[in-house]
Amino acid sequence: MTLEAVLASLHLLAILTLVVFLTSQAALCRSEWLNGAVVERLPRLQWLYGLAIALVLASGLARVFWGVKGAGWYLPQGWLHLKVLLLMVMGGLAVPCTRAYGRWRREWRAHASLPAPQEVDRVRRLVMWQAHLFPVIPVIAVFWARGW
Repeated sequence: MTLEAVLASLHLLAILTLVVFLTSQAALCRSEWLNGAVVERLPRLQWLYGLAIALVLASGLARVFWGVKGAGWYLPQGWLHLKVLLLMVMGGLAVPCTRAYGRWRREWRAHASLPAPQEVDRVRRLVMWQAHLFPVIPVIAVFWARGW
């Protein structure tokens, strides 16, 4: 039981970490607020967000393989596959953001120029898709835990 509690706690901590860094990106990635300091900060936030996604996935898989219910119970469950798929979609949506943030930082360092507002808005839309997709995952978990 102690292992199960530790695994559940690590998974919850990873989830909350993901929420913090995704929310930070959503708050800062706005064309009207973008400045040099934000351009420098966004790639770090994105790196930490990617790390958080990896930790959510790793801690979730640890629960599957080392948790009380075990892989035999989890792996046939369609809800698990849907949750992992949604997390992977979030990761896929993060890739263009990562590239854009890096490009923005390079341009800022080389020419002190900020990206066009349209580009910032496009990247913000991807961040917001991730932010709106993520709450679906715990909702699935709640229904799954109640026998759906």
